Amino acid sequence: MHYEKTTIFFLSIILIGGTVFPATFAQDAPPPQAGTGATSSGGVDHAGSWYPGENLKINDYFKYELCHAEYKDCTEFWFTMWVEKKVVENNEEKFRIQVLVEDGNRVVKGHMDVGMLAPEPTGGSDNISSYRSVYKSTIAWLTAFATAPTDLAGKGPKEFSKPSWGKIANIGGEQVSPIGLQTIHTPSGEHETIVIGWKTGGKSSHIWVVDEFPFPVKASTWVQVTEGIPPQEYKFSLFDYKENVSTNPFINVVDTEQQKADANCPTEYVKEKITTNTNTNSMQVTIFYGPETPKIGCDLEFLIEFKKSYSSDIWENQVHYDILKVDSELVPIASAADDEGRDKFFSTSGQVHRYWLMTGDPGLQKFALLVKGTGPEHIAPNPEFFGYVIFDIDILSAGKGSGSLQTITPTITETEIIIPNWIKNNAGWWADGIIPDSAFVSGIQWLISNDIMNIPPTEQGEGSDNMIPAWIKNNAGWWANGEIPDSAFVSGLQWLISNGIMNIS
Repeated sequence: MHYEKTTIFFLSIILIGGTVFPATFAQDAPPPQAGTGATSSGGVDHAGSWYPGENLKINDYFKYELCHAEYKDCTEFWFTMWVEKKVVENNEEKFRIQVLVEDGNRVVKGHMDVGMLAPEPTGGSDNISSYRSVYKSTIAWLTAFATAPTDLAGKGPKEFSKPSWGKIANIGGEQVSPIGLQTIHTPSGEHETIVIGWKTGGKSSHIWVVDEFPFPVKASTWVQVTEGIPPQEYKFSLFDYKENVSTNPFINVVDTEQQKADANCPTEYVKEKITTNTNTNSMQVTIFYGPETPKIGCDLEFLIEFKKSYSSDIWENQVHYDILKVDSELVPIASAADDEGRDKFFSTSGQVHRYWLMTGDPGLQKFALLVKGTGPEHIAPNPEFFGYVIFDIDILSAGKGSGSLQTITPTITETEIIIPNWIKNNAGWWADGIIPDSAFVSGIQWLISNDIMNIPPTEQGEGSDNMIPAWIKNNAGWWANGEIPDSAFVSGLQWLISNGIMNIS
């Protein structure tokens, strides 16, 4: 479990979700780098040619994990395809592909029809339109350069030995070329691939294809920028592939979006708006949410904007954040990221569009938008930009959700907190490493057991590994220095009791 330095207890709790892949696989060597300039040449010593959709056939099954910058800032989701049959529409023969999307706690079933010349979607069910668009811009993207055999000028399969397959369609765009051969591993297995690459703002983008296989097996590409570090544009990896799947593999999968439709979840509403700086003044946050009074079992929609604290015209980027539901003492009871199996969310652009399925009890609920910091996605965020905003939303209540900002400091009303002043000396010594954990914990145990120190009633937890998280010792030091209130320090003690590290008789 990870712990972060915070000034308030409820923001010290990190809710950890499951890993994305249940399988591990070998680390591959760094991919080859693309050449620079519009006249750079590629080509590899590999016979044959390729195009997206090559050898695609009925009863093929593909499962990918993918993301795109234009869909929730490249938040990964599962995209599974099963080629059901061929259909004819407007005298054009197409493949009918059944699709299953697993996007966090959202499961959506639909279909798309893709062309035979290029497997781009030309129709399908409306409920997967946004995911179909991501498929087109990622897995099927190379159709811009390579297609099935045709008499159309500039179209057709592309040979791996060609120095260029074409040029990125922007001013000064780079050549898209085969740039190397590489053995790679994905969760679906080992693949002998041809690497298609190009330069993006000085950084190489890569798509790994397998000769005679319908779709690329892996990709990692970057947004074209004129300055700074390019952010991720899209990435994907093949998780599973099967042939001869003769029956619909999604038939018994529950479509959660259909469940919501059956529950009469609202689809049209005016969004409420909150604009404020975080408590630390680290950045300005604007939150649009709707519906105003969401229903249990339905989605709460969020549009969030992160901007510089000193200017509403300048976006923050590379923001690590989460949306929490907290109880009356501001202890987290639910996490939007955790519900999607993630430890946090990440926004490249500072513009966020998310949905969160509402569960639990109805009534006025307290929410927290937690900014964990900024920085590259897979690096610990810079805590200099830590901060949070608290707001209320009324769930399934006749009253109106206030949307107003609340006081951050928790209030405890059941029991008066009594802590002798001299305990601060002990807390400071403990935080500085002058006295060991055991001495501090045993001293607090004795004080509470003998009614010299009063804290709110706390359920005693079972035994644990006796590891005290760093944030509790940090809290003790800040409390000794007068930087946080008694209630925040006591929350740490309650955590020790409820987790069985401190036993109170």
